[in-house]
Amino acid sequence: MPLNREKKERLIKEFRMHDNDTGSPEIQIALLTERITELTGHLKGNPKDFSSRRGLMKLVGKRRRLLDYLKDTDLDGYRKIVDELGLRK
Repeated sequence: MPLNREKKERLIKEFRMHDNDTGSPEIQIALLTERITELTGHLKGNPKDFSSRRGLMKLVGKRRRLLDYLKDTDLDGYRKIVDELGLRK
């Protein structure tokens, strides 16, 4: 279930570091968060869809690894992205 083009472009414009930035950890985390949100909504309506649940767990793990990397390399960037996306409560 990929993101539609407009939503993806909006996220890239919001989280990019420079004009040609399309793959920085911040952008990847934002895109993964959006997909995780959509899949979570899908699973609320389809609780027995175990293959989608497995995909969701893989996405959450990938986002966790990217957040760990960002925390090690750029602590201010980590705090900013976590605050903007509301990942930690």
